Amino acid sequence: MTTMKAAQQRAQAKVEYNAFLAGCPSRQLLDRISDKWVVLVLCALGGDDGAGRPGAPHADAPKAMRYSEMSRLLAGVSQKMLTQTLRSLEHDGLLTRTVTPTVPVTVTYELTDLGLSLHHMTRGLRSWAQTHMAEVLANRENSDARTP
Repeated sequence: MTTMKAAQQRAQAKVEYNAFLAGCPSRQLLDRISDKWVVLVLCALGGDDGAGRPGAPHADAPKAMRYSEMSRLLAGVSQKMLTQTLRSLEHDGLLTRTVTPTVPVTVTYELTDLGLSLHHMTRGLRSWAQTHMAEVLANRENSDARTP
């Protein structure tokens, strides 16, 4: 029986990823990146800090942001949730955390190339949600009116 080298095993596993299977790592990744705070953090670091409104141009310039900047931009996010989200994105290699030894210490977050590639997709999702929200709300009203 021939043994596979680690690189061959990773290549074989990559071919076999199937998000429809409960134990597949790609399903776990989909679960993480479909979180609303992940999408909004990616959009913020990708430069979409409000420019994603219908009719407005995309900023398209990724930027490094401090924790406090993101906290102000992402209305409603708790300190705990933002910290957990940033840590998980860093762990997955989607962003980098840079500590600059100043007084006080400056910590910034920035998208990696992998994170930037995902940002392009999440920006479209955010734009779609904002563009079609009125339609969705109208459908909800119609559905609620039909329900006894």
